[in-house]
This record gives sequence, structure tokens and C-alpha cells, in this order.
Amino acid sequence: MSEKAKKESSINIELDPETAQGTYSNLAIINHSGAEFVVDFINIMPGAPKAKVRSRIILTPQHAKRFLKALNDNVQRFEAAHGEINDYEQPPIPLNFGPTGEA
Repeated sequence: MSEKAKKESSINIELDPETAQGTYSNLAIINHSGAEFVVDFINIMPGAPKAKVRSRIILTPQHAKRFLKALNDNVQRFEAAHGEINDYEQPPIPLNFGPTGEA
């Protein structure tokens, strides 16, 4: 690829310090409509009667599929470097809280 083509196809992505800190989530709830996927990231504490959505990401179906592929690729690379990620059984979490995320 020529230097000009590289320059034209590059994207300058900014990451401010607050966003760079990230948000911890140990539960994600995914809903979808015909036009979009809605992913709510939640931090639920054991024994707490309620939890708060910390972040909501809305994706087109095409971007949701690309995200799924990218996440799968990264999990495979992680496991190749660090060993299999063990999934473990958790008690069911009642998912009857909050709005449904349909658009």
C-alpha cells in the first residue's frame, strides 16, 4: 500500500483519560430489534438487591457481527498464549430488572 493510501485510510482515534480508566462489568445483557443490538454492561455485586447499568453500547447488526468475530479472534489468541479460559457455573441472576433495550 502506498504512503498516500495509508494516510488516507488511517483514522486518528482519541482516548481521553477518564475513558481510558475503563468501566468494570461482570454482567452483560444483550437485546436486539430489527435495526440494532443493544448491549448493557452491568456491575452486579453479590447479595446486592439491585445493580446499575454502567454503559450501554448500541450497534448495527453488521457491527455486532464484526464485534463477535473480533472478540472470538481475541479469545482464541488469549487462550493460545495463556491456556484455556475455564467457564464456571454461576447461580442464575434474575434478569427481570431494567428496560428491555428494544428500539
